Amino acid sequence: MTREEALKLVRDRVPEINLQNHMLATEAVMRSLAVRLGEDPEKWGLTGLLHDLDYKETIDDFPRHGYITSEILREEGISEELLDAIVAHAGHRERVTTLDKALYAADPVTGLIVAAALIRPEKKLEPVKLKSVKKRFKEKQFAKGADREQIRSCEEIGLSLDEFLELCLEAMKDIADDVGL
Repeated sequence: MTREEALKLVRDRVPEINLQNHMLATEAVMRSLAVRLGEDPEKWGLTGLLHDLDYKETIDDFPRHGYITSEILREEGISEELLDAIVAHAGHRERVTTLDKALYAADPVTGLIVAAALIRPEKKLEPVKLKSVKKRFKEKQFAKGADREQIRSCEEIGLSLDEFLELCLEAMKDIADDVGL
């Protein structure tokens, strides 16, 4: 599946712009992680872009989250490695591969970074600094949906929290216009 085909699938199946933006941000983060870790940025980017394809269908049925996406993408010929990572990101199977672990950590960090941008007067990513993201990370009530332990699992892929947050912030700044920030 090409990125263009994946993006069309996202736009066709995910009507909510905020969720589309989250998926684009996760794609950017995953691409940057792939480059940093010597992995395939295309494959990792597709995994990030497609990981929440079933969110609308599973919002009230979390045990199925990831599985429906996996079924949809299997029909499209997506590799089992990507499908396994998508199921693992929802916590439905053990995280085994580096791809599994990276997606698990990347998923919630995008929400933390977006929230850090939205509290600024200009509501943009560009002026957000790593120091600010780190400060907000420590505030339990800030962006409560961004699971801190899940983000902290970046250490499973050999990155410190600071390295991970900086890489993710920069990746998201690179696509700021695409996600309206």
